[in-house]
Amino acid sequence: MEAIDTIPSVELESRWTKVRQYMSQNIPQAQGVMVMSRILMYWLTGHWGNGLFWLPLEGNPVLMVRKGKERAKLESGVQNIFPFRSPGQIPQILGELGQRLPSVVGIDMGSISWAMGQTVRKKLPEAEFIAADQVLAQARAVKSQWELNVLRLAGERHNQALTHNLPQKIQPGMSEQEIAHILLTELLTLGHQGQIRMNGPGEELYAGVASAADSGNYPTVSSGPVGYRGLHPAVPQMGYAGQIWNMQQSFIVDAVFQLEGYHTDKTQVYFAGTKEQIPDELKDAHRVCQEIHNRLAESLRPGVKPSDLYAQCLEMAGKSRFESGFMGLGENKVPFVGHGIGVFVDDWPVVAAKFNTPLEENMVLALEPKIGIPGQGMVGVENTFQVTAQGGISLTGNADDMICVQERNDQWAIGSI
Repeated sequence: MEAIDTIPSVELESRWTKVRQYMSQNIPQAQGVMVMSRILMYWLTGHWGNGLFWLPLEGNPVLMVRKGKERAKLESGVQNIFPFRSPGQIPQILGELGQRLPSVVGIDMGSISWAMGQTVRKKLPEAEFIAADQVLAQARAVKSQWELNVLRLAGERHNQALTHNLPQKIQPGMSEQEIAHILLTELLTLGHQGQIRMNGPGEELYAGVASAADSGNYPTVSSGPVGYRGLHPAVPQMGYAGQIWNMQQSFIVDAVFQLEGYHTDKTQVYFAGTKEQIPDELKDAHRVCQEIHNRLAESLRPGVKPSDLYAQCLEMAGKSRFESGFMGLGENKVPFVGHGIGVFVDDWPVVAAKFNTPLEENMVLALEPKIGIPGQGMVGVENTFQVTAQGGISLTGNADDMICVQERNDQWAIGSI
């Protein structure tokens, strides 16, 4: 048998080197990192494993799997792959390789349950465990050319779905749920692989959200600013069957595209009617979002602090008449305007106050200035950008106007403001 695809060994080795560098800088007392998150195991090994990955500060890494050893051997560039059942076996496995478990171990604490953490401590009582989450976040923040190639392809397809395909197939009179179904079909047809992975504990996302008119301000518990009724209280994602998109109303889609484990994030606003029919308040608010979005993109350069970008956004929003609705109305308001993205949708760094670590070349961030308008919904712009010395380069297209869907002799024409 052969693997469907693999991550090149040189790519994996580069990632291990970055983790070791940040380990030495941030948690110098640790002599290795233990990773149990399946997503991070994939990023570090090329195998979405059920087990753990051990990366010593010096020496060869080890992949330990509870199930799927043969698959791991097909997919992973890690040379040392062992079956195991319990963390208590780790010292023995390392001993067979001439290694030992050090007295201080970094671990991805944010990715494991309290019960698993207690089990690890019980089975390995001689080791002290410290959080390595920040080390792992910083290591994966700067993307390699291999990763950027995947993200560019995902972004191109994402843009195709939201700005070209979807507006040709939706029309006023449809429910949010109907449009969400069309959206999902378009995404999957273009290669979206269905799985969306969030970093925040308890966060879930099902392709994205689709909100007509004042659904864009519906109360939400999500980490984003866009309100939505969702499919059901048990699945507050996508769109509600009982909410219809009517003429002269806006419709906002905030969707994620996932390809080969990597995500891009993009928002597109549509309007049912002609550009002349767009209410001035919607039009002006969207233009403010475009101006903030463009300023952010121009400033997305190595050395710039995310906290400074966030302060610029607040200043620009404050000079407009839409300050109260910037990044959400009322309790929907969120304290950020962008976020890192890659194997997680909501990754490091965040464009928010107190995020003072300077940006680096080839970080990838989603920038999403949005404004909620009482009684009308939400407008705004979001694209996924690569940080470069010349400013941000959009991976998800450059068109950010509202797309107008208008009825003409039973035919649907597409335009934009």
